[in-house]
Formats: sequence, structure tokens, C-alpha cells
Amino acid sequence: MPAVTQSPETGEPLDPLPREFAELMRPEIPGLIKEIGVEIQRAYPVYAHLFNGPHSDAIRQGVEQALAAFVERVAAPGTQSALRDELIRKFGRVEAYEGRDLDTLQGAYRLGARIALRRAKSIGRTYNLSPTLILAFADALFAYVEELEALSREGYVMVQTRTVADVAALRRQLLHLVLAGPPLPRTTIAELCKEASWQLPAECTLVALRPPVADLVQAGLDRDVLADLGLPQPHLLIPGPLTPERLAMLGSALAGTPAVVGLTVPPGQAAHSVRWARRVLELIDDGIVPDAPLVRCEDHLTTLWLLADPALTAQLATRELAPLDGLSGTRRDRLIETLRVHVSTRAPAEQVGEMLGVHAQTVRYRLRNLDNHFGDRLLDPDRRFALEAALRSLHLQGARRTD
Repeated sequence: MPAVTQSPETGEPLDPLPREFAELMRPEIPGLIKEIGVEIQRAYPVYAHLFNGPHSDAIRQGVEQALAAFVERVAAPGTQSALRDELIRKFGRVEAYEGRDLDTLQGAYRLGARIALRRAKSIGRTYNLSPTLILAFADALFAYVEELEALSREGYVMVQTRTVADVAALRRQLLHLVLAGPPLPRTTIAELCKEASWQLPAECTLVALRPPVADLVQAGLDRDVLADLGLPQPHLLIPGPLTPERLAMLGSALAGTPAVVGLTVPPGQAAHSVRWARRVLELIDDGIVPDAPLVRCEDHLTTLWLLADPALTAQLATRELAPLDGLSGTRRDRLIETLRVHVSTRAPAEQVGEMLGVHAQTVRYRLRNLDNHFGDRLLDPDRRFALEAALRSLHLQGARRTD
């Protein structure tokens, strides 16, 4: 049986909406979706970015489900609409995420209802439907809008009452997704950003911390800093570069907890930034990089590069220093150290001698000896570069062995 509606003015029963009326409305849905979208954007410009942004398909699906569910309810009273319910609740959540009250959304619903009623009146004139039936349609339509508003309110309240712990968990999940490496799961991250009230930045700075991390560290961080401090390798994500203000915040929050600041990179490279920062922590432990409460990765990029693959640099050193293989250990070591200072500084013999603590004449003797062993290799730019890289790497690894 068709549902009977009540007149809001008189309380008297109106004529029921015939099920056949659904067949007249169903072909109108595509045109209504387009018209409602245009009119809502015109009346509420704040929604333009939703209708034209990355979630436009979801918005369109929500509007389509709202219209289709009403028509199906006319065709078959009692029809359930779980998909519509979830999409309309999501509209309410979006309002909460974007910091609006529900008045704007409710106004958009009512505008959509007026457009649908206008279309129904046009159909009524075309098919010579009774004014009473159109009045019954209007009453049912605005009762339906109240139902949509109630569903949106549920979604809105769901976000408003979310606990701080829930938001913290969402932000940790968001941090894990960003650090999962490219390609970033854009759709998932966009949804989590809304739920966590966090905006994905164009750049970010990762910070690796040495555990254990005091409980008070989290409280001292800026609200938009993502953190996971309970992991064996705790870390932070600071949106944007490490400005003086961010640096002061970090120094105060860490309160002496050793940390390495990674490079500022796009979010898609965040995993690299934190990996480099953790490598610097290892180099501090090995005595290669000097320890400090807060170390910057950017100050040790050459060291990171030279020691990125110790086995490979060892092979490079073996190849480049092969001309000295026939020498005794002590003599070979002295020539290698002289060659390292000479190649890296391009300084005259007197200054090289001061650096090594030997007489300039001794340096000249060693350099002539090196020329005899290496020949034209020291004049070839590519071989000279490879030799310098090998010598610097050996020197860094020698510092680790001797500390």
C-alpha cells in the first residue's frame, strides 16, 4: 500500500503517493543531480571545492543515493537504504572535519528539496497530476530532508565526541602510512587527514630519537607534529622545514633526549629522511659523527654517502690504492695519509706538513714517491675523485676503529 502522508497545516490525511509516481521521478534523477550541484555551489560557495575536488565522485554518489532512496521508498515503502545512511553520515563528518556547524549543510539539503519539488511540479503539469498529490509529495519530501539532517547530525556528533586518544591513534596510523614510502596511498591518507584534523604538508622534516623517550616529550610538541614515541626506533614528523620556532619547540620538548633531524623532504620521501637520520644515530654510536643533544643530518651528508655501503667503498679503496700494495704496512699507511691530505686540501707541502706534523721536505719526498706509484692516475679527474672518495671513507672508518 502506498504511504499516506499528513498535511502539516491541518493534520488531515493527504492522498497517498502512488507507486507509479516513482516511475515518473526516476528518469529525472541524473538531471536533478546536476542541477542541485550547480545551485548548491552558487548558494554556498564553500562547497565548491568538494564538488570539484578529489572527492567529487563520493559527493555525487551521496546526492544520487539520497534522491534514489527517496524514489525507491515511494516505489516500495519500507525499503532499507544502508548505503545512503552511511554516505549522509559522512557528509556530517566532513562538516565537523572542516570546522563548520550544521546550518550550512541543512540549508543545502533544503535547497535541494526545493529544486526537487520544482521538478515535481513540472512533472505534475506535464501529466496533469492533482495539486493534492503534489502537496503530498512536498510533505513527504521535507519529512525526508529531516531524516537526512538527523543522519548527518549523527556523523557530525561522532567526530565532535571523538576522544583525544582516538585522534592520537589516527595520527600514528597516518604517520605510518606516510613512512610506508611511495607511492603514497592518497585516498586513504586524505580520509585519515580529515579524521585526524591534520593537513598533509608539501614538505616535512623527520626526526629520529634515541629511546627511551620520556612521557613529557609528547606534551611539549606542537599540535601538528606527528609522533610515535613508543617504538624501538621512535620518531617525529614536523610539517614544513625546521624553522627557528620549530627548533626552539623541539629543544624544549626533547629536554635532553638525543635526536637527529633528518632532511626536509616531500611526504613521499619521508621514509628516506628518517632512515638517514637513524643512520646518523648509528654513526654517533660508532664514534664517527660527534655526539650532541640535537644533530642535523644535513651537516653529515658526505659522511652518510661515503659510508652508505662500507663493503663497496672498501672495494673502491682496494682498487684505487692497488699501486701501494707492495709496500710495508707502516710505509703504506704514511703514504696513504699524506695522499689523503694532499688530495683533499690541494695545499702546498708546507701546510700539508703542518697538518701531518712532519717537515715539508718529508712531504715532498712522499709526494714524489706517490707520483712514481700512481703515475698519470693523479692527473685524471675521474680517478682522482674516486681516489679521494676512497681515502675519505677509509679515514672515517679508521676513526671508528681507533676510538
